[in-house]
Amino acid sequence: METLKPMPRTETMIINVGPQHPSTHGVLRVLVELDGEVIVRAEPDIGYLHRGIEKLCEGRTYHKCLPLMNRVDYLAGEANNLGFCLAVEKLLGIEVPKRAQYIRVMLVEFTRIASHIFWMGTHAHDLGAMTPLFYGFREREKIMDLCEMVSGARMFPLYFRIGGLAGDLPEGFIPAAWDFVKSFPEKWQDYDNLLTQNAIWKERTIGVGVMTPEEALDWGWSGPMARGSGVDWDLRRDNPYSSYQDFDFKVPLGTKAGDTYSRYLVRMQEMLQSNLIIRQVLDKLPPGDIKVADPKISLPPKEQVYSDISSLIHHFLLIEEGLRPPKGEVYQAIEAPKGELGFYIVSN
Repeated sequence: METLKPMPRTETMIINVGPQHPSTHGVLRVLVELDGEVIVRAEPDIGYLHRGIEKLCEGRTYHKCLPLMNRVDYLAGEANNLGFCLAVEKLLGIEVPKRAQYIRVMLVEFTRIASHIFWMGTHAHDLGAMTPLFYGFREREKIMDLCEMVSGARMFPLYFRIGGLAGDLPEGFIPAAWDFVKSFPEKWQDYDNLLTQNAIWKERTIGVGVMTPEEALDWGWSGPMARGSGVDWDLRRDNPYSSYQDFDFKVPLGTKAGDTYSRYLVRMQEMLQSNLIIRQVLDKLPPGDIKVADPKISLPPKEQVYSDISSLIHHFLLIEEGLRPPKGEVYQAIEAPKGELGFYIVSN
């Protein structure tokens, strides 16, 4: 009978994480070398979720690219669409009406809250805490209902258009939005009570995944990941777009530790700041148009299409041939929930 000897402590273990793994929340393979519970080396194998959207867009009109943008980050469809619309609008040299800009900001901030809730809930669930996931999805469900009110879709809303919005806010949306922003701080406190001072949560996140500000910049981190390392940069404040300069909000920064716990604190505070921005939008929402009046850019109203030959022709040309922006190139970046999202477009 052979007696098995303990493995020497100097040896490491190599395991595959993914591409299908319950902790990845996406399709990603990482070859990990472990020394006990310490990751010595990690080699990511990316590309499983790359579907060639850049190439697909080359054969479509600008309007027909919008459904693809929804899927760049399926948890932040409106943020993706905002970045793309702003890039094309910059190429066209137009600015959408103020009301449309405010509504865009409101919906993107709702998206940010929903994305951070999903992150918080699934992160806690991976570490063995199920309650934050259920509490978080309680509020996320309300945001999905608001998305459905404006676009008819919960997961992939398609409400933004090049030049403005598909339509004005539906009846009942503003009262529902007010109900959310008034109740959310109290609901947020539930998440905070469950996790922030939880001994197990802190034990599993403090000192884990440490990234200094210099390392974060060297690795190209942005958004809450970079701010969790103390990098004070937020495009909404430092390079404002869509009237973000009209709103007062703070940019939360993490502790000097730059660890997982620090990044958690940043996202938690960002949810409250997003709620504050939405409240200001509802307070200041101006009247007026929700898209540019140029029929060569925005589809004319349906009632005009059915009764006016000129509107019918513009509608047909926009659908069949699409926009004709001038020759040139643009880059437009926004502060998406997961970091900087940029669109580089070349028009020929």
